[in-house]
Amino acid sequence: MKYYIKTFGCQMNVSDSERIASFLEAQNFQPAKKITQADLVIFNTCGIRKMAEDRAYGQIHNVWKNNKKAKIILTGCLANRKDIQEKLKNKVDLFCEIKDFPFVIASVVKQSSNIKIGLAKNEIASSTTLPRNDNYLCIPPKYSNSFQAYVPIMTGCNNFCSYCVVPYARGRETSRPVEEILTEIKGLIKNGVKEITLLGQNVNSYKGKDQKSKETSFSQLLKMTDAIPGDFWIRFMSPHPKDMTDNLIETITSLEKVCEAVHLPLQAGDDTVLARMNRAYSRTHYLGLVEKIKKGFEKNKPGAIFSLSSDIIVGFPGETKAQLEKTASVMRKSKFDMVYFGQFSRRPGTVAWEMKDNITKAEKVEREKYLNEILAKTALANNKKYLKKTFPVLVTNEKKGNYFGTTRTLKNVKIKTNEKNLLGKFVDVKIINVTAWHLEGEIYAKQ
Repeated sequence: MKYYIKTFGCQMNVSDSERIASFLEAQNFQPAKKITQADLVIFNTCGIRKMAEDRAYGQIHNVWKNNKKAKIILTGCLANRKDIQEKLKNKVDLFCEIKDFPFVIASVVKQSSNIKIGLAKNEIASSTTLPRNDNYLCIPPKYSNSFQAYVPIMTGCNNFCSYCVVPYARGRETSRPVEEILTEIKGLIKNGVKEITLLGQNVNSYKGKDQKSKETSFSQLLKMTDAIPGDFWIRFMSPHPKDMTDNLIETITSLEKVCEAVHLPLQAGDDTVLARMNRAYSRTHYLGLVEKIKKGFEKNKPGAIFSLSSDIIVGFPGETKAQLEKTASVMRKSKFDMVYFGQFSRRPGTVAWEMKDNITKAEKVEREKYLNEILAKTALANNKKYLKKTFPVLVTNEKKGNYFGTTRTLKNVKIKTNEKNLLGKFVDVKIINVTAWHLEGEIYAKQ
């Protein structure tokens, strides 16, 4: 039997799909090169925005229409929504929460050696009546990359931001045991992985247990990871500003292997809007964190360039133009290297679903364009600091004879070189040209 996984959304979904693939292959499934060749198609969905939801609808319909032999499983953030189940009940064979996936599929395989029979229509209508399995993260993944790896350290969220589906889709926060995480990372480093990204919906609220059942903080986990021997970089995402403590900032800005790139979601720069979002911090607090991060790098890594990125929601219900200007003000003061803008999208089940979405699509587009113009200026000013300097770059891609990679500060770099076989390696690159969005460089030749 052949399977095909279509993944939507965040890095956590990508990581989950790697575990799904590993589990299926342990059940003697084989990967299909094309979705049309698959006997089993898994849609690992994202419910953060309406656009991602609509894309899933379209692709599920295409499989249902064009590949009649395939059985379809829907998992991820949309799996337990009753309206989704009702809308797709005639096209999807099984709705399965990600935490339940191994148990459910193992049950299906046990019922029948033929997945088509085991997943007969209405035989298992939903996984909600089955025992939960919160240990799916301990499944060894089938890594899709030999030199970069996502390592989830927790899942779920307790924050209940008014616009966000994550607490409803993934449940409350659950942290993986410390030793389980470190064992996975050590195995990756042994196999030559150069970049480890620690994942969590609210990564800096991690509270894992060690072998003696002692609680371990995210700061302590970073120190343990940094102490693992090997030549590799450490990244993490996404942290929440309310959990960005002084101790954590000191840890992030001082550890050798932790990259000088901090992603700190802002969402809005006006206190009234932040309160309606239930973000639990103010603009003053946020700007204070930016200043502490800056001073931390100046103290612990003097002369090092660091980058700061963020997330911002455009057009939250009731957001006035004056409140938009408060967000613009925070952007100018923070001097972001990158911002991931999201036009507000009402999500069923959230508090914001009940709010009047009184800002038109056209206005949201204009507001995003306005903020993006501010970002372009600060990003270009930041990138000019790289000119004529040399930085280590991890080569991540090769396309049409050109190599591309990223710096420790997560800058995209196009590399001019005649050298071969650089993929997955660290190289020193001298930056010779910059734009707001990427750098261009050449392999540094030592004199």
